[in-house]
Amino acid sequence: MNSPLDSLPIDSLLLEKLRDVRLLLLDVDGVLTDGRLYFSNEGSEFKAFNTLDGHGIKMLRKSGVEVGIITGRKSTLVERRAQDLGLSLLIQGREDKFDALTEMLEKFPCALSNIAFMGDDYPDLSVMTRVGLALTVPNAADAVRQRAHWQSQRKGGEGAVREACDLIMHAQGNFDSALAPYLASEDDFTHSGETH
Repeated sequence: MNSPLDSLPIDSLLLEKLRDVRLLLLDVDGVLTDGRLYFSNEGSEFKAFNTLDGHGIKMLRKSGVEVGIITGRKSTLVERRAQDLGLSLLIQGREDKFDALTEMLEKFPCALSNIAFMGDDYPDLSVMTRVGLALTVPNAADAVRQRAHWQSQRKGGEGAVREACDLIMHAQGNFDSALAPYLASEDDFTHSGETH
């Protein structure tokens, strides 16, 4: 199976950074969502999350890389999404995201060089410029894209996080084993009478 590493301009430094990732941290608005905020007349907030991202996060965690969320806004929807994905590393409502990261690392010790952060706006830079791997999306602020080591092809909320998860697993040599449970074997086709 072809790896995205084969078709993308991945230099040796980026590959080394990807292999070192032990913790992937994500912003919410603009990364896990499209960045738009939806409110009802009654004041209820709505967010749309992408199922591709969710399953990518689950696969990445199974491969041995932990995943967490640091976001400047506070939302019960994000708390619920984190619970659905089994994420215990969640800090919300913090403008100083590096301060939030420092607090998170008290619960989950990890060297900054082993952390990847995916963000899209200026508040994310306080973390992105200090960790080992800075990831972003094509709809990010220019200053963020200029400082990122890698940018997804898909926009935030449209599968960008899945791309990042797949890329990390490919670099760490875990993608094929992560995908294997979903693939039918050749024997399955032979026994069902289907031919190629």
